[in-house]
Amino acid sequence: MSVVPTEFPAGRRFGDRIGDRVLYGLTAAAGLGAVALIIGIAYKVFDGSSLAFSKFGFGFIVDEVWNPVKNQFGALDLIWGTAVTSFIAILFAAPLAIGIALYLTELAPRVLRDAIGALVEMLAAIPSVILGLWGILVLGPFMQHDLEPFLKSFLGWLPIFSGDTNANGGKGILTASIILTIMAVPIIASVARELFASVPADLKDGARALGATRWEVVRGVVLHATRPGLAAAVILGLGRALGEAIAVTQVIGSVTQIPNSLFGTGDTLASRIAAQYQGYGSNLQASSLFYLAAILLVFSLVVNFGAQLIVRRFEFQNTGGS
Repeated sequence: MSVVPTEFPAGRRFGDRIGDRVLYGLTAAAGLGAVALIIGIAYKVFDGSSLAFSKFGFGFIVDEVWNPVKNQFGALDLIWGTAVTSFIAILFAAPLAIGIALYLTELAPRVLRDAIGALVEMLAAIPSVILGLWGILVLGPFMQHDLEPFLKSFLGWLPIFSGDTNANGGKGILTASIILTIMAVPIIASVARELFASVPADLKDGARALGATRWEVVRGVVLHATRPGLAAAVILGLGRALGEAIAVTQVIGSVTQIPNSLFGTGDTLASRIAAQYQGYGSNLQASSLFYLAAILLVFSLVVNFGAQLIVRRFEFQNTGGS
């Protein structure tokens, strides 16, 4: 019979105290360092945008003009492009990624789970510029000659699908949205897969023992138990879509306008910053690009804050406020 010691040997007490203090110091420094980094980035962005803010004020947000020759700058078209492409991307990516995660954890044969899961996660490792090139060489022609004419033939009575399918060579809002969908899927799917795998098998077995079908187990046990995490995963994918620059620049057309349909060209906040900052022609243009970065930073903070509220709400419902 083993005897459990009631206290550590006297020779280890001083070292343990030192180890505790070092661990506390390192972890506290890491946490404070992350906060300091965020504050430093925000300060630099807002400080860089001060010239544009002093000239345009909040009118910059609702102005549609972007003319470096005349030093006239506005962000409305870019905000619209960012919001629309990100919304469409998440609209497609969320159900697709959750479906992939459910298949891999609940339905797929064991021999396929690891192989398919690895391939899905490899999408996240593909550089943005490679996806952008694929969008130009493969997706763009497919959109121009196949998908966009198909959508127009069936949904052309809707204004968003009534544009000219041959005017932009496959570049445009819808093409950029599909690229962002491809980028968001592996992030959401990876997190969702880990969430589904963490649901205790006893809960699922108990539901099956009570006569629940596979769909009832998925809906009533798996999805119900992972709602807070799924909401956070979708928001994480949205953050990925909001901040993407290079791939979007390659396929969206980089035109400052609010197009009449999803087949038209446009631009986003991140894409405009990536495309013009290295070659800006005036200090005011550079400051305006910083202003765009400040708007994008605020978007990201709002999205993350919203994700925290959603997660806390689900947790409150699950625990009954206890």
